[in-house]
Amino acid sequence: MKPTNYLHYKNYVGSVEFSGEDMLFHGKIIGTNSLISFEGDSVASLVEDFHNAVDEYIAFCSDNNIDPHLHELKQP
Repeated sequence: MKPTNYLHYKNYVGSVEFSGEDMLFHGKIIGTNSLISFEGDSVASLVEDFHNAVDEYIAFCSDNNIDPHLHELKQP
């Protein structure tokens, strides 16, 4: 299995990077008109924060009558 720098959840894609200076994983959701970032100090916490960010984005879109699917990007 080859390594990847992306997370996938509910048809959303998140980039993944690691900062050795901060000792944190961080990323952003790709394919939205908003900057939506997430981070974690472990892989598990990174994935959890990514899932929360996606769920919060979907809820925001629902609350503001925005179709979130118009902003999805095809998976790389």
